[in-house]
Amino acid sequence: MLDDRIVRVKVKGDFACFTRPDLKVERMTYPCMTPSAARGILDSILWKPEFQWYVRRIQILNPIRFCTIKRNEINSKQGRSPIMIEEKRAQRNSVILRDVAYIIEASIYRKQTSDKNKPEKYIGRKGIDADNDGMFIRRVKKGQCWRRPYLGVREFSAEFMTPDGSEQPIEETIPIGSMLFDIFYDSNGKPEPLFFHDVAIRNGILNCEIPENDKMMLSSHIQPPIDSEVSAAIYEFNQQEEEEVAR
Repeated sequence: MLDDRIVRVKVKGDFACFTRPDLKVERMTYPCMTPSAARGILDSILWKPEFQWYVRRIQILNPIRFCTIKRNEINSKQGRSPIMIEEKRAQRNSVILRDVAYIIEASIYRKQTSDKNKPEKYIGRKGIDADNDGMFIRRVKKGQCWRRPYLGVREFSAEFMTPDGSEQPIEETIPIGSMLFDIFYDSNGKPEPLFFHDVAIRNGILNCEIPENDKMMLSSHIQPPIDSEVSAAIYEFNQQEEEEVAR
């Protein structure tokens, strides 16, 4: 069930690289943030196994500017055997974005509903003075996150904050063509890339309310085993969050 309330969070950074998968050797970024990157940022701020983030729109606030850098990477994928960096190191050029800023608009999608799983607990109640109640709103204001969010690659960390209301998207229409929307996982955990085509930034806004987004809501929600240390830590944290909301 998709909730009709929309939360907005502003993210910015000095650099970003949302890599195009169709270019294999040298990294080249899309001209704006992808929906999967936006979902990753939201999950970094507040992740709960009870719901998924439904990204509605991405507003591009700063003019799109590219730059080129050279980075040290490796030629092998990580496996069971250790990688000798000196033997596998390779320098590659990367075309990246600089001085980026976005506003992510998203809602909560729940596969199963219950009284303990109401959206109000996460994004606040409806009303004029209700925005301070939700876990997500509170965490954004305090700068709290599960892990440091980043803009495409981990070395390009992102700052996040509540929009002040004065932000305006750029007045540009930029064709992109084909863009990776997200990675869909079936019931067996098998990944499948989802692309959306003939996509464009229109008046500074990337619209993400498309059929591929509805399919992503049916993706299997991979969870750690219930008796693992990760689950125990998440459960303890959830209990603390719920106690704070109940006060």
